[in-house]
Amino acid sequence: MVAKLPEEEHPKQAFGWAARDESGVLSPFNFSRRATGEKDVCFKVLYCGMCHSDLHMVKNEWGTSTYPLVPGHEIVGVVTEVGSKVEKFKVGDKVGVGCIVGSCHSCHNCTNNLENYCAEMILTYGAKYYDGTITYGGYSDIMVADEHFIVRIPDTLPLDSTGPLLCAGITVYSPLKYYGLNKPGMHVGVVGLGGLGHMAVKFAKGMGVKVTVISTSPSKKQEAVEHLGADSFLVSRDQDQMKATMGTMDGIIDTVSATHPLVPLIGLLKTNGKLILVGAPEKPLELAAFPLLMGRKMVGGSCIGGMEETQEMINFAAKHNITADIEVIPIEYVNTAMERMLKADVRYRFVIDVSNTIKSTH
Repeated sequence: MVAKLPEEEHPKQAFGWAARDESGVLSPFNFSRRATGEKDVCFKVLYCGMCHSDLHMVKNEWGTSTYPLVPGHEIVGVVTEVGSKVEKFKVGDKVGVGCIVGSCHSCHNCTNNLENYCAEMILTYGAKYYDGTITYGGYSDIMVADEHFIVRIPDTLPLDSTGPLLCAGITVYSPLKYYGLNKPGMHVGVVGLGGLGHMAVKFAKGMGVKVTVISTSPSKKQEAVEHLGADSFLVSRDQDQMKATMGTMDGIIDTVSATHPLVPLIGLLKTNGKLILVGAPEKPLELAAFPLLMGRKMVGGSCIGGMEETQEMINFAAKHNITADIEVIPIEYVNTAMERMLKADVRYRFVIDVSNTIKSTH
């Protein structure tokens, strides 16, 4: 009988880029990852997407950041080591980690595969892990995570443009499915054509749904229809267009994170229609009761997805050839990319080429 090798007891030297204070400026940072535990998977990070959350967190705009902060929760790479009790992964597998790396595993949400709604959910970066250490994200050369929070990436998906699916992809896939907006022939609106919006169009089309992009920018019409495959385009500031489309949509996925009026969107819904918010405006949105009462309409929300559903989403993406539209950048460009992201100057996701540009200074 071959004995299992003893678990490695030494922390792993890691190298990444971190923000040191609320200026949000990122710079090289040496740190340690924990030794690979018996249920842990260690992988070499190849790419990491840049999410709008990263921008908020490096500047502490949500008031929860702790420094030094290594952002990144759209992380993909190749397994280099597995713990002795890992069952689902082996060295060489293509894998990813999204927004969460821990949960309690025993509450009602966890037992129903909704780790993303667990009160003790541990975020991939800037959160306190079980051992009291602060979690560090994917703007770094290696990652260690419990196998439960690791997603398998099918070989048919390119790693660079699959990374953003682990946050932006699941954020739109989950509500389309949960709220029943995934039935072929339905008409679904998508508000906003950024990182989340462009993924919502692709997943909805993959589900066989008729998609209308709703935007304040008429200039995005060609991109939405010709490139992303939307069926139609609606300029939300054009009163005539809005009036002509009233009462035609089964549901709307609203990806906008800025304050914006909801009542005109509710008017676009059919009876029993659903307006689902996945963006998070900082100020409260105004919601009148009458537009909901007249037509039995609802406003709902959704936040990422559980691990089982995240794997299901990745498998769906592989089957339907869905990936993010990306701009690959070296890590040295990350601060400029943050500035461009603030101005929405990206189509539609920056992805850091980690393995080729994050070089250790050990």
